[in-house]
Amino acid sequence: MNTAGVHGFYPVVDDARWVRRLLPLGVRTIQLRIKERPAADVQRQLREALTIAADYADCQLIVNDYWREAIALGARWLHLGQGDLAAADRVAIRAAGIKLGVSTHSSEELANALDARPDYIALGPIYETTLKKMPWSPQGLDRIGAWKARCGGIPLVAIGGISLERASAVLAAGADSIAVVSDVLNAPNPDDRARAWLDFFREAAEHPELAHPSSANPG
Repeated sequence: MNTAGVHGFYPVVDDARWVRRLLPLGVRTIQLRIKERPAADVQRQLREALTIAADYADCQLIVNDYWREAIALGARWLHLGQGDLAAADRVAIRAAGIKLGVSTHSSEELANALDARPDYIALGPIYETTLKKMPWSPQGLDRIGAWKARCGGIPLVAIGGISLERASAVLAAGADSIAVVSDVLNAPNPDDRARAWLDFFREAAEHPELAHPSSANPG
């Protein structure tokens, strides 16, 4: 599945080594989210990841947070949380031709995100997650449909506690893409798990009525 924005399977990784590992499997959207690293290491990893991604057609390497570095290094995609969105130079980001994704967790944050005219919007956490301490309760599947109605044609990415076993319900609720962290990175065999996710979205693309049953037989 490929939406107007990101591809369906959207792993989020914390090291450029994952980019090198997952792209040969067929992953074409991947976010590099680096936290609490020295500036020199951040720049090195971003440069390395962007170099790797350049060898794969249609690859969307999404830089998390570091908008200045994204501009300087020629990144094509950027993801910002609400705090980073407020502080970032949106004019400079757009002038650089960078596409933008924004995290949302509440109705107010969704309004802020829509005001930024993003290329996709992320909603989370959909389910309980142990990845990091979250100040928000799980959004649940119903919230996905409500968000999608407000997003209109902007692709909606669901994130947070989503396993492969839950993926069908998340798509059926209205998500266009699923961002995955622990279900791949912490899997006994991350490569096999990533392949299973890719197979799932390949099947969803071939049978969209199963992923979005409400859209089947319109009218």
